[in-house]
Amino acid sequence: MTIRNTGSGDVDPAVRQELERLRESIDNIDAAVVHMLAERFKCTQQVGRLKAVHQLPPADPDREARQIERLRSLAANAKLDPAFAEKFLNFIIAEVIRHHESIAEDTANGQPA
Repeated sequence: MTIRNTGSGDVDPAVRQELERLRESIDNIDAAVVHMLAERFKCTQQVGRLKAVHQLPPADPDREARQIERLRSLAANAKLDPAFAEKFLNFIIAEVIRHHESIAEDTANGQPA
């Protein structure tokens, strides 16, 4: 990992070391988030196939509202901005619905779910 010094002069080696340590943790967390999202989407793909086979609608506004409230509460308890958590979940929900619509269309056209 390269640290660019945007200020003037050299960076204190102790500061550089602490930046490296923190950035390594951030990189590990980012990797975990990506893997968690991948697992989540594997599950939502299965939900989409189940909905398509049983001709259920791709979206479930009641469930989505409950999930948003649940995530906002979790975020507040974790000292994370609930509005940010809601925006993040809304982004994920929109992608899930897009996947479910695609799966439903494929199923309706005779492609395997």
